[in-house]
Amino acid sequence: MGRKAKTTLIQEEYNRIMAHYADLPKNQMAIVEPLIQNAAFMKITLDDLQKSINADGCSEEYMNGANQYGKKASADLQAYNSLIKNYNTVTERLGKLLPPEKRESRLEQLARE
Repeated sequence: MGRKAKTTLIQEEYNRIMAHYADLPKNQMAIVEPLIQNAAFMKITLDDLQKSINADGCSEEYMNGANQYGKKASADLQAYNSLIKNYNTVTERLGKLLPPEKRESRLEQLARE
């Protein structure tokens, strides 16, 4: 069986995250929903970048002229590093917006893992 389409994976991740926020009031949901959309996109993109980095490595060779050559960080690694920082910021913000009882439950779940 082939891999699901990226849009399908993003939607599934969106639904998974959204389930934690289903009880929020409408005014808070207006803040949370775009963050969840971004978090879902970033999570799936990070997964893709990780696979690419694992397959192709963290560096690539370059040649800028007759005598200039060497290795540099791969474009995928640079994109991953940038995106993971943004993902962490979004997920921290989402964590702070969780209802208190779910926040405590989530922390307990993480402690057990």
